Amino acid sequence: MKQKLLLFIVFITFSSINLALVSSEKSVFICDSQTAKKYHYVKDCRGLNACKANIKKLSLEDVKKLKRTLCGWED
Repeated sequence: MKQKLLLFIVFITFSSINLALVSSEKSVFICDSQTAKKYHYVKDCRGLNACKANIKKLSLEDVKKLKRTLCGWED
């Protein structure tokens, strides 16, 4: 039982660290079209393949103001 509890604590700790690292990313990419609703951490994300408009690099804070959500491929 103690081992399971310890494993659970370690898992939660590393999950929190990973989330903090991801959210500390400064720049993200978006497809600059009227219908696009996602943002991407990687410019080469396959979610951007269908983008016919320009791909813009923006800060994560600006993208959140646009109410975009993270691409499902990078989830």
